[in-house]
Formats: sequence, structure tokens, C-alpha cells
Amino acid sequence: MSGKKLLEAGKIVTVFGLKGEVKVQSWCDTPEFLCEFDTLYYKSGTPVNVERARVQKNMVIMKIEGTDSVEEAQKLRNRVLYIDREDVELDEGCYFIQDLIGLTVMESKDGKVYGKLSDVSQTGANDVYHIKAEDGKEYLIPAIPEVIDSIDLEGGIMKITALDGLFD
Repeated sequence: MSGKKLLEAGKIVTVFGLKGEVKVQSWCDTPEFLCEFDTLYYKSGTPVNVERARVQKNMVIMKIEGTDSVEEAQKLRNRVLYIDREDVELDEGCYFIQDLIGLTVMESKDGKVYGKLSDVSQTGANDVYHIKAEDGKEYLIPAIPEVIDSIDLEGGIMKITALDGLFD
């Protein structure tokens, strides 16, 4: 399996309540997804045992084992939490954003290279892929089946069928 073992999943932004709970900004598709994990990690690879987690207004309220006071929770502010990709079952056709960034984007028909995938915006309806061309211009393409033909993570290539006007 290519790619990073640990993937950024969210960030502890503040303390919640008096018993050491923290408020986490989820960087996953949904905050509920982040609540499914019993173990998260810090960047160092240190495991973080999650005693409980719940969603509140798009944020995750999390109780981390060993953090039992406001003072201890305060020390965790701005720490990024990671998930281990081994712990995640992705559905067919689903990808981690960090694996898509850097892919070369080319036309399926003639192999014309448009640029590299530089970012992904989650708009709600569908994701939007940011393509940075060699001349520095940025193009936005919708991540929909009509446009995205194939994704080859091993080969580092995404093949698309550009809709009219997409790269004008």
C-alpha cells in the first residue's frame, strides 16, 4: 500500500467542560466518522486512546484517556490527531485526499497533461479538484463520474474527460 501510514484527521482546538474533554475540529468527511475510532495518534505515532466521543455542532467532543482536568486538556490544544489508514475501510472508488494530492492529471483521449492535483475542496454536493498547470494557473474540476475516468495511485495518474470550457 502506498502513501502515508498516518493521515491527518482533525485538530484539538479547545478544552470542553471541566473533566478534561477536548473539542476537535474534524478534517474527515463527517465528524461522525472521527467518532468511530477507539485509537487515534499524534504525529509522533504515539497512540491516543479515546474513551468516548460525540458530535456537537460539527465538532467532536472527545475524552482522551489520561486527560482528566482542564489543565491537562489545555496542554493538548492545537495538537493534530491522526488515524492509521489500516484502521479505515474505504468504499470502492473512495480515496484519501492526501493520496490524491500530487497526482498528474491528464486527458483520457489523447494523454494531454493538464497539471498536478494540488488541493481538494469539499463543497457538499461534490468534491472539487484543484489542478495546477505548469504555467502556474489553477483550474477547478468537479469530482464527478462524468469527468474523472480513472485514478491510478501507484502510477500517480488521474485520467479525466474535460468538459467543454473546463480549461479555457
